[in-house]
Amino acid sequence: MNRLRKILIIEDEQDIARIIKDYINKNGYEATIANNGKDALQLIGILNPEFVILDIMLPDIDGIELCRQIREKNNVPILILSARGSDTDKVLGLGFGADDYMTKPFSLSELLARIKSNLRRVESMIIPPPKQSENEDILHFGKITIDKKGYKVTKAGSEISLSAKEIELLFFLSKHRNQVFTKSQLLDAVWGYTAYGDESTITVYIRRIREKLEVDASNPEYIKTVWGIGYKFSFAE
Repeated sequence: MNRLRKILIIEDEQDIARIIKDYINKNGYEATIANNGKDALQLIGILNPEFVILDIMLPDIDGIELCRQIREKNNVPILILSARGSDTDKVLGLGFGADDYMTKPFSLSELLARIKSNLRRVESMIIPPPKQSENEDILHFGKITIDKKGYKVTKAGSEISLSAKEIELLFFLSKHRNQVFTKSQLLDAVWGYTAYGDESTITVYIRRIREKLEVDASNPEYIKTVWGIGYKFSFAE
């Protein structure tokens, strides 16, 4: 019998938490609820969950701060839920280590799709993929080296701190250099879903990658915006 994957729901609104828990359990997972940050930190240590759903508005601690505390000790995938839909919140949440973000109200089927997508990503990091040549795993662009297999990006020999999803998005764009992709195509390629995807997620991730990779994020050298269409990775030999 296969072991059920453990998911921790950190949500103080009990009705919402119960609905999420019931839906997740019916789809083959083992969900547990924490109604505040203190209980959540204890349960993470006890349960060692494989996925965390984290609401920003909690009674005892700000969800962004809780996300930071979790990430200091644990690499579990974290999806943030919030009634606040501004890009500022998204940048803050993703910057403190969250892997994904959804705005309330949301579709339970979309939530499930994102859980599956993030868990597949974690599994792909643990289970060795079919053997590939180094050229397929590691890309070089001048001073930039992108190592997909090792989840590492360096610039002039110094490692750049990027999240797993930021590296996956950067690798995908750079592997298809000079090809333009829409936000929807990038969601499908990197996150694995399109029907319910929030395209503003791509905007946030592109902004964060530019801030870390580019000399001048407002005048990017590598990740170009193609107005009215999407983005492309450009590099002049």
